[in-house]
Amino acid sequence: MPLPVLEVDLGPGVRAGFTTRHGGVSAPPWDTLDLGLNVGDDPQHVRANRARVAGWAGVPLAWASQVHGTTVHVVGGPGDAARDTVGEADALVSADTGTGVGVLVADCVPVLLADAEAGVVGAAHAGRRSLAAGVVQAALAAMVARGADPRRVRAAVGPAISGPRYEVPEAMQREVAAVVPETACRTDRGTPGLDLPAGVAAVLRRAGVAEVLLTGWCTDTDERFFSHRRAQRAGTTTGRSAGVVALTGG
Repeated sequence: MPLPVLEVDLGPGVRAGFTTRHGGVSAPPWDTLDLGLNVGDDPQHVRANRARVAGWAGVPLAWASQVHGTTVHVVGGPGDAARDTVGEADALVSADTGTGVGVLVADCVPVLLADAEAGVVGAAHAGRRSLAAGVVQAALAAMVARGADPRRVRAAVGPAISGPRYEVPEAMQREVAAVVPETACRTDRGTPGLDLPAGVAAVLRRAGVAEVLLTGWCTDTDERFFSHRRAQRAGTTTGRSAGVVALTGG
């Protein structure tokens, strides 16, 4: 059975998409396509799931240990995909047709980027802290340094918790909105919220990226996806989905 990855078009010769919870081997509460090695799941199950996603992508995938920062890891070759992690980073960039990149999420925003003409792709993990700190801009800058042009870049803003479901203290809302104003919103309860996907899209457009796809899927309400907040309310833990992007060479 084909892996149920939600594919997005980022240009010719690019394979990109967002995983769901389905199609893997992990047992509850990580059922089933858990891709996170630091959430308590059996590491062998996670590695098997990652191999399935790499099979979908058509090339091995490099992953990082995400710390809500702005460090970008530039893939150096297939060796990066042979490890569980390339080290601490919240964005990865590849100009190697033999190695794709992935970022892990369970409410944060997976951002996929590609300049098909230049042959450069990137992925960023944009949570509240990393978005405000500039992880999206850092990923784009690393791509530009390798020949990408923001005007050619296609971007996809993947499944994440939506503004109406992401309630935060008012002081936290002000702190993030001071850097990315478009994040400020009200939740469906009328309380202060953060719309991280809207913030990511605004940052991309200000950086010159004209083609920005907002998928609009909310991880908190759509049970196809892992959600940290939904798991917290249920008193349990959960797995990690991913955004993945690779150059196929086609």
